[in-house]
Amino acid sequence: MSRRYADPIDVRRAGEPAPGQGRSADHSDHPSQFLWRGRLYVVRAVIAHWIESSSWWGGSRRALEGAIPPHEHEVWRVEAQAGRSSTAGVYDLHCDLAADRWVLARAMD
Repeated sequence: MSRRYADPIDVRRAGEPAPGQGRSADHSDHPSQFLWRGRLYVVRAVIAHWIESSSWWGGSRRALEGAIPPHEHEVWRVEAQAGRSSTAGVYDLHCDLAADRWVLARAMD
């Protein structure tokens, strides 16, 4: 079953330094953990990754005329698990590229 959400989440990307440490050498940037509804989920696998643009008909007149770049967001479909005793699920994590804001868009179990 798949459920849609628009819940804000906090995401740590792989390769992000822990406080006081430098960035890792591989510069990977996929989500490695996310905090949703007070629970920490650890990403076990990246299933897919793509970039989506907002629909042109949903934008403002200035966006249609090219004065504002199209709104894009990065989508990561991941398999993640909250704790050792829970079962893994599949989640779509969306990142607004302009604002660097993350949202959990879908959960499949």
